[in-house]
Amino acid sequence: MTEQPGVPDPKQLRASDADRERVAQLLHSAMGEGRITMSELEERLSTVYAAKTLGELDPVVADLPGTLTLPTAQHLPVQQPQPNLPETRIGGTPGSATSVAIMSGVTRKGRWVVPRQHNSVAFWGGVELDLRDARFAEKHCTITAVAIMGGIDITVPDDIHVEVTGIGVMGAFETKTKKSAADEDAVPPGAPVLRVNGLAFWGGVEVRRVPRTTKKQIE
Repeated sequence: MTEQPGVPDPKQLRASDADRERVAQLLHSAMGEGRITMSELEERLSTVYAAKTLGELDPVVADLPGTLTLPTAQHLPVQQPQPNLPETRIGGTPGSATSVAIMSGVTRKGRWVVPRQHNSVAFWGGVELDLRDARFAEKHCTITAVAIMGGIDITVPDDIHVEVTGIGVMGAFETKTKKSAADEDAVPPGAPVLRVNGLAFWGGVEVRRVPRTTKKQIE
């Protein structure tokens, strides 16, 4: 097809976060159907999240049947998945496997990928992990939190499963749920599962379960 003067090549258009998430969802569906392997999924997701243009996204799903076409230069409306659906938040290149605060503070928030196993240590210091905008490398992830005369605060959205099994010794290892947060049984099917275990010795580990849409901390 001959390009019209003044009309940009659709493949050169910048890809949005919604474009990347839509392609990622298609890849997860393809793996669930047995069309691609787990290693192929991981390889393709790495390409997806590094893509800057629509042209870089197109080849990732070109060999998969039933995929949606990418937006054209005329920006025709296409149905896109909600970016916070559970299935779109699983996958990606894992972030750091450790958060260590020794007489200092460490904060992880925003768009980061929680690895299958993340170890957090606070010794005379504090660690803050905010997972409301995070992705999860796998459906089941674990955070092992060890607070010794320090504190670790973990904020999780109310649309994922959370299991807390830590131990407090002369300290507290606890979960707090904001009143406006949805009940655990209302978590969507297929949502990520986060396990939090570890130890609080003369310190505290607190897991706050809050609505995804709010940025307010539990008092």
